[in-house]
Amino acid sequence: MRLTAGMTAGDALAAITAEFRSAGLPTPDLDARFLVQSVLGIDAAALFVDRTRILGAAAMPLSAAVERRLANEPVSRILGWRDFYGRRFAISPAVLDPRADTETVIDLALAIAGEKGWRERPIRIADIGTGSGILACTLLAELPQATAVATDISAAAVAVAMANARSLGVEARVTAIVTRGLAGAEGVFDLIVSNPPYIATADLERLDLDVRGFDPAMALDGGPDGLAIYREIASEIIRLRSPTVIVLEFGVGQAEAVTALFADDMTAPPRFGCDLGGHTRCVALEIHR
Repeated sequence: MRLTAGMTAGDALAAITAEFRSAGLPTPDLDARFLVQSVLGIDAAALFVDRTRILGAAAMPLSAAVERRLANEPVSRILGWRDFYGRRFAISPAVLDPRADTETVIDLALAIAGEKGWRERPIRIADIGTGSGILACTLLAELPQATAVATDISAAAVAVAMANARSLGVEARVTAIVTRGLAGAEGVFDLIVSNPPYIATADLERLDLDVRGFDPAMALDGGPDGLAIYREIASEIIRLRSPTVIVLEFGVGQAEAVTALFADDMTAPPRFGCDLGGHTRCVALEIHR
């Protein structure tokens, strides 16, 4: 749609919302508000108070943003950022768009950190397949004495993760490596976290367009049964030969299969975390070889 420079913010918001609703987008009101706020550089309160504000030069970029959303591009992709665990993370086409479900990994990891006294002493964290760095950077922000190694097979993803580390003030405590798994990451890790690809290859084409059209395939494709990367991680645990806690995200219905891969190495019962929909979404495993 084409918005004009003389339109008010309120009129633009109403028109965009109607267009999104007509197109069948699932959250038309929210999407429209985020786009208007972002392009105008104002917050929700300012938009509510000053609906008569004239779009002016913002009309053209706002029109372009609306067209992108109508083509099913997620709002976060259009804006170039996603909020996660109370912090803002830059994203790019090279990384997975963070989901709220992944916050369960942070919740479970921090609960264990509190029990083990990790808030009061230095620990070493590994984040396998770091993507935008949401897990490593969030944990470093929450655990100020911790350090982390963040790995990813994509150099472009590692660059995004390090940019986020800089913006959050944790860059000095994270080492990023372009590698697969933990190859080249030496030493002992107290905590390993990961949100691996877990979609079975045959199921990729059935994902919503805003996922399969914009998230990188390598961040989604978990092999024939969705468990390929979990098997790689389980094999690496044997190589580490040291006690560690692993917190892994997985897809709905994969809890038993993922946990079984680590059964021979577990020294305590697994602990599970649920997402906001009540689905079992992650597991914490204490490992000792």
